[in-house]
Amino acid sequence: MKFKDQFRFVRQNTKKNKSRLFMTVLATAIAVAFLMVLASVAFGLHKSIIADLMQDRMVTEINVHGKNDPETGYKPIIDEDIAYFETIENVKAITRRQHLRQSPEFIIDNYSVNANTMVAYFPEEMKAGFELSEGKMPEKDNEIIVGYSFSQELIKQMDEDSMDRENLYDEDGKIKEEYTYKGDILGKTVEMQVYKLVNNEPETKKIPLTVVGIAKKPSREWMMDSNVYISEAVLHEVETFTGTRGGMPEVFEGDEEYAKLGERNYDEVYIYASNVEAVKEISKQLEDKNYYAWSVVSEMKEINMIFNILKAGVIFIGTIALIIASIGIFNTMTMAVTERAPDIGIMKAIGANPKTIKNIFLLESSYIGLLGAFFGAIVAYGISFLVNLFLPMILAGVFEEEAPEGFVLTHIPLSLTAISVGICLIVTIFSGWRPAQRATKVDVLKAMRREI
Repeated sequence: MKFKDQFRFVRQNTKKNKSRLFMTVLATAIAVAFLMVLASVAFGLHKSIIADLMQDRMVTEINVHGKNDPETGYKPIIDEDIAYFETIENVKAITRRQHLRQSPEFIIDNYSVNANTMVAYFPEEMKAGFELSEGKMPEKDNEIIVGYSFSQELIKQMDEDSMDRENLYDEDGKIKEEYTYKGDILGKTVEMQVYKLVNNEPETKKIPLTVVGIAKKPSREWMMDSNVYISEAVLHEVETFTGTRGGMPEVFEGDEEYAKLGERNYDEVYIYASNVEAVKEISKQLEDKNYYAWSVVSEMKEINMIFNILKAGVIFIGTIALIIASIGIFNTMTMAVTERAPDIGIMKAIGANPKTIKNIFLLESSYIGLLGAFFGAIVAYGISFLVNLFLPMILAGVFEEEAPEGFVLTHIPLSLTAISVGICLIVTIFSGWRPAQRATKVDVLKAMRREI
């Protein structure tokens, strides 16, 4: 008996008692939907957290924040270390930044702001994928990049006597419109005013710079980026003026050695691997050389482990619901064997192989399981869609909170669907196994007399 004929026989028999088939498939579908929806919460939270990690940090990024010297202890990263990093295989770029040891005042058209200033090596920043909202990367020593919020932080310069600080900000704590800069700063020349203390009196120097690029908008609405990125040549000019490392305006007691001009120390060093697979190997090489290295991949590994345990747990709980539903399948198949005893007797009488009879009933239980899995999956996808659609509304209406951008509570990947269908099939086949075996043992004569 061919598989096609067996399947046709199963379809004909299941249509004889549609109400019983419907209830059995319904129970299976509910169990599958329960399993998928329950597990989808773990998958959704996992996806949201990983997406959140990826949003601000590149997966191929490795932060190197110093070196452990066996003799002297912690050592900052210097040019010698950068040269070693460049020899490591699969390294795409090495960005290094140094913070200016003062917050210069940037002046443009009678507006000014004190901004955090960093020295960046722009060729490597380009390789690493530094993103701009507009403009271009600096090509000359006097060209700079400013943060996305830089122009918003510019305040109209006023004399101390005429400045009314109480009226400078509105009720939301933002600078009032009449005091903010309205023009376009791209292509404009700004003056960076640095200072040093001479006999406790400030002495200033203005360095003209051209804004050629504006950094990408921060991923969070509440984040403000007013940083300024200058070249190493500008840093050298500042250090020449102050006579101290990093442009320190004054040297405090105990900092004399650090303040001396000498070999460059970097505050932020990031190594970018050519691919995700190389991150782990590069990190291992750095750790073997006593560097303090960290990458988001390390954090992801721990998060993945936690969520994989959580996923396995909720899938196990959902499987219990399927096992409960399998009782209905077992009862359905047992009744089917009883009702079809004459048919089984006829099949045996005409020479049907017991294995064929067994396969027919296993095929029927699998058919019921597949129907339940199909409709259960549709319901689960529908519930997942509705939850993600209405969750932000519920949070806003009931709790007066906004859901994080891109957040999803439930997520059903194809792998979860495959796992759920697979578990459903295994459970339903086992449910039909005993009745199928019983069908092979039906006595032909008794079956013909309907005595089973």
